[in-house]
Amino acid sequence: MTDDVAAARAAAEEESLFSRPPVDPDTTAAYGDDPDQLIDFYVPRATGGPGGPAPVVVVLHGGAWRAPYDRRHISPFAGFLARRGFAVASVEYRHGAAGAGGGAPVAGRWPETFDDVAAALDALPELARRHLPGADPRRMVATGHSAGGHLVLWAAARHLLPADAPWRTDRPAPLRGVVALAPIADFAVADKLDVCGGAVRQLLGGDEGFVERQPYADPVLLLPTGIATTVVQGRTDADVPQAVAESYAEAAAKAGEVVGLTLLEDVGHFPLIDPAADACAVVAEEIAQLAW
Repeated sequence: MTDDVAAARAAAEEESLFSRPPVDPDTTAAYGDDPDQLIDFYVPRATGGPGGPAPVVVVLHGGAWRAPYDRRHISPFAGFLARRGFAVASVEYRHGAAGAGGGAPVAGRWPETFDDVAAALDALPELARRHLPGADPRRMVATGHSAGGHLVLWAAARHLLPADAPWRTDRPAPLRGVVALAPIADFAVADKLDVCGGAVRQLLGGDEGFVERQPYADPVLLLPTGIATTVVQGRTDADVPQAVAESYAEAAAKAGEVVGLTLLEDVGHFPLIDPAADACAVVAEEIAQLAW
């Protein structure tokens, strides 16, 4: 495939996702005082799996941890999962601010991005009981796309954080599993490949922060988690290349943990969360295998 053809297809995949109107949640709840500390809840629209209460799927959106992207662009995916019989909790969190003087947006906010993901996951069991009646928060699977894929892998590894990390927990997260979609899962590899225009280095605060903060933020350094994990990756993804996912899976294997790696042919970055794409159905099946 020529570079022009690959670029045209990637643009078409992106347009397909971002042309979809947002899907409104059934209800929204706050998990903190900041306007971005919100969770959208979608009740199941169908009966899925072997019966019984619906599992809860926690969704973390991507967007390179940057300001223009929020949970609205992943709401069609959340609605798609609800139609497949899942109860869904789509988490908003504080991400990067607009660039100074009209410049490019900055990736992430340290430590607020991590504060929010930790707080949201801690609050979710109780909020799910309140806002997803009939769902079973004991069967909870977390999924996230791109930067959101990084965040779900990180959230599942909080019990492995350095002892002085404010987000560290004394036991693994109450998750049945994690399905990370084209995740930014290895910061050294992502930085070397300049994923999302240097977003990883921006997230950690530049050159000095990259060294000091990497042990607190990089999923590849927080293994093994003891939580069932699957990574779904498009082979033609130019935004977060396949090498990032492969490096994470290899590191997990070296740590004695098997991470499932599902590689999809002729699939780029955005079809994984686009309900019109076959890849999105594959993602739903991977979630179902862990949830039910």
